[in-house]
Amino acid sequence: MTSRARTLAIWAAILTILLTLPLYAPGYYISLLISILMWIILAVGWIIFSGYTGYISLAVAAFFGLGSYMTVIIWPILPSFPLVIIAGGLASGFFAILIGFPCLRIRGPYFIILTLGLSELVKYISQIYEVRVRGALGTILLGGPSSEVFYYSLIIIAAITVVTAYFVKNTKFGLGLFSIKANEEAAEAMGVDTTRYKLLSFGLSALFMGFAGAVMALRWTYIDPTVAFNPLITFQVTIMAIFGGMEDFRGPIIGATVLTLISEAFGIRYPYHYMGLLGITLILLVKFLPTGLMGVISRLYIRKKIVGALDAVS
Repeated sequence: MTSRARTLAIWAAILTILLTLPLYAPGYYISLLISILMWIILAVGWIIFSGYTGYISLAVAAFFGLGSYMTVIIWPILPSFPLVIIAGGLASGFFAILIGFPCLRIRGPYFIILTLGLSELVKYISQIYEVRVRGALGTILLGGPSSEVFYYSLIIIAAITVVTAYFVKNTKFGLGLFSIKANEEAAEAMGVDTTRYKLLSFGLSALFMGFAGAVMALRWTYIDPTVAFNPLITFQVTIMAIFGGMEDFRGPIIGATVLTLISEAFGIRYPYHYMGLLGITLILLVKFLPTGLMGVISRLYIRKKIVGALDAVS
């Protein structure tokens, strides 16, 4: 069996297990996997822009929250689950493209600070809207689907996100994004339309974050600005992607899974210790492991191949 066939077989086995899990697994494990799938969508969606272009965006909470608030607006009027998911994704995607025109002209740490400030701005605007227009802070969403529907919906969205990240990376579009990451001025000189590439990538990334936000709004049943636009969502997604590796979809999957399990084990019982651990993890990753776990795995795999080739020659 070739390496490609073996990889496809492994992914097929994982997908089969995930699809059949609700038939025999307790509800706790379904809830845990729902949480893991949400973080996978957010982390893989994040690398489509930040991992591929090198522009570190801290606007995850803004796009996730906008998706959630589309559910808040639409669900009481027209309780259609597919509709709120599509509306949440499109709202976040269009918003990303709209703000991308001015924001993506800024680079480096200024862009990072700008996107973080943008998330806070959207949060406070939503607070003003809730208090002054709706007359109440927070919304209870009733009549949502079952846990199994949430689970399968997130599997579908996660699969689409992963496939999109894979094909974006392995196309001319992805090559243009990575050229921006390597040297944006050189990419422009070579004829790459960097503005259009960044805008499309930014919007695509936000699209999947909006999908996740729309689903989780109904899953959580209660949404207010501090929940939907929680900056902790942004920092956790960033850490998960960096921890796993930002240049391949497998990295965020590993990072999201491992850190969600750690959060489940320690986050509720020791919330402040967990937050401190996240901060220390981010510092250590940036300093000593910038390519993440996938970078380490890739180097070990290449070393094994080289050693095997040398042994074959000798």
